[in-house]
Parts: sequence; C-alpha cells; structure tokens
Amino acid sequence: MLISAIIFYLLLTIAIGIFSSKFINTTEDFILAGRRLPMMLGATVLFATWFGSETILGASSEFVKHGLYGVIEDPFGAALCLLLIAIFFARPLYRMNLMTFGDFYRVKFNRFTEVTASIFMIPSYFGWVAAQLVALGIIISSLAPIGFIPAVILSAIVVTAYTFIGGMWAISLTDFIQTIIIIGGLLYLAIVLGNASGGFTAVMNENPEGFFRFLPENTLTDWSYYLAAWMTIGLGSIPQQDVFQRVMSSKSEQVAVRASYMAAFLYLSVALLPLFIALCARILNPQLLEGDEQMMLPRMVMEHTALPMQVLFFGALLSAIMSTTSGALLAPAAILSENLIKPLSSRQFTGKQRLWLVRMSVIAIAIVSTFIATISKNIYELVGESSALSLVSLFVPMMAGLYFKRAKSLGAVLSMIMGMAGWLYFEYFPINIPALIPGLAFSVLGMVVGSWLQLKLKFSIIKKISKND
Repeated sequence: MLISAIIFYLLLTIAIGIFSSKFINTTEDFILAGRRLPMMLGATVLFATWFGSETILGASSEFVKHGLYGVIEDPFGAALCLLLIAIFFARPLYRMNLMTFGDFYRVKFNRFTEVTASIFMIPSYFGWVAAQLVALGIIISSLAPIGFIPAVILSAIVVTAYTFIGGMWAISLTDFIQTIIIIGGLLYLAIVLGNASGGFTAVMNENPEGFFRFLPENTLTDWSYYLAAWMTIGLGSIPQQDVFQRVMSSKSEQVAVRASYMAAFLYLSVALLPLFIALCARILNPQLLEGDEQMMLPRMVMEHTALPMQVLFFGALLSAIMSTTSGALLAPAAILSENLIKPLSSRQFTGKQRLWLVRMSVIAIAIVSTFIATISKNIYELVGESSALSLVSLFVPMMAGLYFKRAKSLGAVLSMIMGMAGWLYFEYFPINIPALIPGLAFSVLGMVVGSWLQLKLKFSIIKKISKND
C-alpha cells in the first residue's frame, strides 16, 4: 500500500508537469512562469527553494548530534537568506527585468563577466541536485525492493521529466501542493510523536546541558565557524539562479517582496518541526541513532506509526525533496542555455529553438548531478559545499554591482577568480578558520584591486587623449 501510494504520487507530479506545459509558449514562460505568479504561489515556491533533504533528513540528524548550534546553517541561515532577499534584493533585481541571474553580470559589467559568472555558477548546483537525488534514492531503496543507485536514477528520471515538460510553471504548481502536504504531514507527525514522548515540555527537558546553546564559545576559531555557518546559505545562496528565478516569477515587484518575507517566516517555522520530531525519535527509540542518522526519521515512522501516518510522512518528505530538486535542475539549465551556449554560439536562435535548448540543458544537468549522487551520500556536506562555492565567487560582484558605483568588470572577474582560488587553497591547506572566510576576503580584495586598476587605466587613457588634443 505504501509503495503504491508513492508510485501514485510520482505519477501525479509528472501529470502536473504535462498540465503545466499548456502555459508555456516562450522561454520566459519556461524559466520564469511568464512572471505571472500570485502571492501564494510566489511564497510557496520560494519556501520550497531549500526545504528538502538537507532540512528534513540532514539538519535533523545534525541537530540530534550537535544540538541547536549544529544547525545554524540550515534552517537559520536559509531563513536569513530569504529575509535579506526581501529587504535588500527582491526590489532592485525585479526592476531590472532580467531573464537569468547571469544577465545581471552582463548588464552591470559586460559580456565577459556574464560568461565568467555563469561558469562559476553552474557547478555550484551539481552538489545541490545530487544531495536531493541521494535522499530520494535512500528513501525509495528503503521502501521498495530496489537498490540505491537504481533508485537514484529512477528519481532523476521522474524529476527531470516534469521539469523538462513544465518548467517553472510545473515547479510552481507542484510546490504549492507539496507545501500543503509538507506542513500538514510534519505538523501532524510532530503532534502524534510529541504526545507519545510525554508532551512538549518533556521532550525539551530530555536533553543534555547546553543542547540549545545558540552562540559559540568566546574564541576566534569558534566565532569564525559560527559566522561561516550563517553565511554559507545565508549569503551564498543570494547570488543564485534558483532563488532569482523564483523571485522574478512573481507577477509584480510588490508580490516579489511580500512573497520573500512570507517564505522566510514559513521556512523558519516549518523547519523547526523535523528538529522537534528528531528529539521525539531519540526518546522513543534511541537505537535509531545507530547507523545512518539521516535515516532516523524515516525508520522512526516505519517502525512506530500506522500506514496512514507513513503515507502522510513519506508524501511530505518526497514532496519537499522533489520540489527542491526540480528548481535546482532548472536554474543551471537556464544559465547554461541563456548565458553560455546562446551568447557563445555564432547562430541566431528562434524562440522555439531557445525553448528546446533550455529543455535539453535540463537533461544535461540531470545527467552530471545523477553521476555525483551515485558516488557521494552525505546530504548536508553536498549542500554546504554548493553554497560555499557561490559565496566566495559570486556574492561580492553582485553586491558591488548593486551598491558600489565604481565597481568595474575587471574587479568583478578578479573577485570571482581570487575568491575561488583562495577558498580552494585553504580547503586543501586548512587553517583554524573555515576556508570560505579567507576566500570571501580574497573576493573583496579582487573587486577593489581590479576596479581600481580599470579606473586608473581609464583615466590614464583619457589623460593621453587630452594631451594629444
């Protein structure tokens, strides 16, 4: 019965994709849902950006092991990202009327910067998509008589199919339905397991001293790791196509801002539910902590709940993961087709050819991500690495392009290269602080030095021309 329900759900998502294809006539329809999403669809599609495997499976296992301090990155950093987007970025970006986030670097700097940014942006999604496929593979292989790798491949086929067919419209409609299932399923499970564990107060009290510590120890190393946890998704996910396309899909600037605020609230409140459920699981069955902690909640549900609860939980879980995966597939596909293949190609693409190009790019991204998913199983690490990559390479040029009038293209390119180089160096030759902090510092240095050199060169040329006149 449970397997039948899951199969039905997977087929339903494909059906929604087929239905969504009726709304798609242009590339903008496919990538940005024609900029027609109302408030509720806009909020739920933003909420579903990261609310997937890392939140329900990864964060809950980290929470049980390390307490509140261990989940700063997600959900708190992710909620911070949505809040910052609402305050500082949704309005100015929406006014620019762009198709992709790669277009931002062309408008603010030049074509070369656009291509460079796109090259840095696309790889950051491989680990993100792979993390979701790993989770889907683990879940399906644990419920059905199928191995992990075939389960990953099956999951990739289903998600790729409805993304390929329906684009952002399919993502938006499924996200709306899936968000309802997620909230209802997790809330009901939290109430049932909370009562079985002795109530909310008993669950909160059944934890070691310092478990709910929110701040680090007063050492430079602890504070550096603490700040890095906030920044990884909190800042690193801002200059990303998946967030951009979800904000830009709103039907107006005001809707984009309000949807971002609502999504931040939803994310932080709903993301606390799997953390509470994990505490209940530890009380009801401590043996679940043995082995792969990422499967603690699914095993808890399978062993201690009736079939209707199992269907509800796994429906919510699959909903969250699939919605995240689909958006993460479409984002790099849009960058690949619109900001790399199209501008670097000598031919002129028609509207239908552009639409076909982005759809084929979805398949290409899915193939690479599926391969990564078959060789790495740590969900939380895959997600963290993806966000760190964009933080050290893309965040500073984005901020400079929006708020620093003297930012130049040479500074943007140097910022990306130096930030990435610094991060990689300190990843392989670690010091007592996270590698992304010196990487971010190198990125700032590259922006300042590069912009200064370009301005100096410009003034030098103007001076020579003036002398010749």
